[in-house]
Amino acid sequence: MNDPLNEREFELVNIVGADLAANQRELSRQMNLSLGMTNMLLRRLVTKGYIRIKQLDRRKVGYFLTPKGFAEKIRKSVKYTLKTISSMGLIKRQLLGILEGLYTKGHRKFYILGDSDFAQLVESSLIQSQWAGLEVSRITSLLEGPDGLVLICREDEDSRKLSGERCVDLIKELASQKNNEFENRVPLFNK
Repeated sequence: MNDPLNEREFELVNIVGADLAANQRELSRQMNLSLGMTNMLLRRLVTKGYIRIKQLDRRKVGYFLTPKGFAEKIRKSVKYTLKTISSMGLIKRQLLGILEGLYTKGHRKFYILGDSDFAQLVESSLIQSQWAGLEVSRITSLLEGPDGLVLICREDEDSRKLSGERCVDLIKELASQKNNEFENRVPLFNK
């Protein structure tokens, strides 16, 4: 019987596997679930063979992953990592399409506003593109007076106020693109 874990069960397996909680109350608090729901999930995972309960003393019990629990945790983690890498590739392709469109329109000087991982992805995408005459710089604010196109790579109040021909909100641009490849992906925990 190979009964797959749902998201809540997998979350509980991760918490127990990381030894982050000593008792049901702590597990319940970490998962933001009622004590009764946590108890039900624990019993279901014991029945499925993912968690083992051990009596530590008269009042305390411990929760431990079984070999099957460890294997499932690793399998799901690898699957999640591969899905994330695949999604990053898709986002990078979409991003390159947007950037190429801007380059084709004659923009050669790009200023990246933001310091997030996304800003790093934008910068590396531009640099790897090897387009002729391309200049890429990072800025922390518009007070620096850029004389090129500002690529907005952050979500905050100040960024939402920016608009016009000199600014492109890449997050908004990516979010507005319809892409069946991205929308039709199988949810992570369904398999």
